[in-house]
Amino acid sequence: MKLCRFGDVGSERPGMLDMHGSIRDLSSVIDDVGLDEISPGGLAKLREIDPQTLPLVQGSPRMGAPWKGASKFIAIGLNYVEHAKESGLPIPDEPVVFLKATTCISGPCDDVIQPRGSTQLDWEVELGVVIGTKAQYVDEQDALDYVAGYCVVNDVSERAFQMQSPQWDKGKGCDTFGPVGPWLVTADEVPDSQRLDLWLEVNGKRMQDANTRSMIFPVSKLVSYVSRYMTLLPGDVITTGTPTGVGLGVKPSPVYLKPGDTMRLGISGLGEQQQRVVSLESN
Repeated sequence: MKLCRFGDVGSERPGMLDMHGSIRDLSSVIDDVGLDEISPGGLAKLREIDPQTLPLVQGSPRMGAPWKGASKFIAIGLNYVEHAKESGLPIPDEPVVFLKATTCISGPCDDVIQPRGSTQLDWEVELGVVIGTKAQYVDEQDALDYVAGYCVVNDVSERAFQMQSPQWDKGKGCDTFGPVGPWLVTADEVPDSQRLDLWLEVNGKRMQDANTRSMIFPVSKLVSYVSRYMTLLPGDVITTGTPTGVGLGVKPSPVYLKPGDTMRLGISGLGEQQQRVVSLESN
């Protein structure tokens, strides 16, 4: 299944994609795509629904984050060898874990707002992993059983803020720095999360082009590892790191985003995003 939420900010309605890729309105069945709906039992009930029996959503509505209720937005740094190298940082021996504020979450095509004082705004296409079952100290071999589904994430970053201290959080958690979606694609539709193409373009120029097979630590390892240090709850998202090609790594000198720039990004089978960069003052 591909689940989504559509409509104005704060008034999103639940949706499901049909076999033709059209959005169907789930409002007559559920109030929203929340934590109960992405649990194993909730997903089982939704699978019984024939999307063709649901009202067709007309036009091209705004897409919101495809589920709500995340208590944690957990990010993994330097999870691709070449990205670690372009960042001038050592290849990690174990996952690098940091947090993005949940207030950074936005829809997949919402504007990215450049915060006040920002001079080094950067992009990062990543695979997002959405938890469906409470996870504590899970074994790596069982870790994928706790995953509800997957989504596209743009881990937008302000490098100047990020590098001001050893803690990266303040350069990662600004408002609009976590576009997710457009779909929450359930795990049964992703046979191998380590065989997904991911890419990103800035102003029509391809900057990132890779495959999740190149991750240093696979999804199963990340879910297991993080669950050792914090309880993962339904709705929590782990974004799994970005491949090479970020603005920070452009040679001979870095290239950063500015108001008016557009980002387009996607992952095979999980959909595409597109964001426009705007200044805080113009928003």
